Amino acid sequence: MRSAPAFWWRRDHSAAALALMPIAGLWGASSARRMSRRPEFTAPVPVVCVGNFVVGGAGKTPTALALARIAAGSGFTPGFLASGYGGEATGPHRVGAVTDKAALVGDEPLLLAAVGPTVIGRDRAAAAKVLCETGIDLIIMDDGFQNPGLAKDLSFVVVDSDAGIGNGRVIPAGPLRAPLDPQIRRADALIVVGEGTAADPLVRSAARAGRVILRARLTPAGDKDWRAKPILAFAGIGRPEKLYQSLAAIGAPVGKTMSYPDHYRYTEADAERLMAHADAAELRLVTTEKDIARLAGETGALARLRERAEAFPVVLEFDNTGAVTAMIAGLAR
Repeated sequence: MRSAPAFWWRRDHSAAALALMPIAGLWGASSARRMSRRPEFTAPVPVVCVGNFVVGGAGKTPTALALARIAAGSGFTPGFLASGYGGEATGPHRVGAVTDKAALVGDEPLLLAAVGPTVIGRDRAAAAKVLCETGIDLIIMDDGFQNPGLAKDLSFVVVDSDAGIGNGRVIPAGPLRAPLDPQIRRADALIVVGEGTAADPLVRSAARAGRVILRARLTPAGDKDWRAKPILAFAGIGRPEKLYQSLAAIGAPVGKTMSYPDHYRYTEADAERLMAHADAAELRLVTTEKDIARLAGETGALARLRERAEAFPVVLEFDNTGAVTAMIAGLAR
């Protein structure tokens, strides 16, 4: 399931959520037991995990990239570990930023591999062993917070300030991947991204539990003028509206939006439809870096769409970079 039900993000007691509570109870008990298992492997280098409490996009990949920049500034040589979700390869596989396609390795690993050594694998322990052979001295794991396969030295949980944890229920009654309490216990810090208030109750709970609360925001990268021409914005990410909101926040004229499920694989028909809409209304095609990565190496209409579409790059900036730097520096062995 790549498109979350709308009732997951409503705080009311929907009939659907209540009906699914028995299954959610079983899922929650199973996931909590899994999280409590002893790690299968301890890497010879520190492991920093970037995860989230819920299903869907929260900004983990920009966070992983930001942490890599901070780690490099602290003298580390970081590498990335990812599951390769959305791709066909089960791994371990070292990602080629130019040679691999998203259909094989997933879209997020391609963005990570453009910055540093990146290995994907469903078996995190096996993938970590391969990554350690590349000469890195710090692993940044994009997702896998609930996965017990690899011991973690530091766990950051990314929270979207506009979505929070939705209705606060466990899959399939809500978006939580596991019961909240055991997840908070295993987190070292929460990174709240954005200026929204939906995450405020969660932040208060985490603060009471003694967890570090960090604030961050996604800001446009580069100096391209996004206000020069009306835009058709499209995205196949966890929350496409984040792209639209980011464009609107800088005054970009968004004339039309078209949303797709997370990690969506565009078809030839999709590409033709997007370009036809853009041509009919004389709109500029703009999407996310993840969507552009998913179009890499394609042919036909998909290749033409990739040539025409412009990626809207963002970077994650911490309000208190010093606190993050101190946490990363404390990992030195």
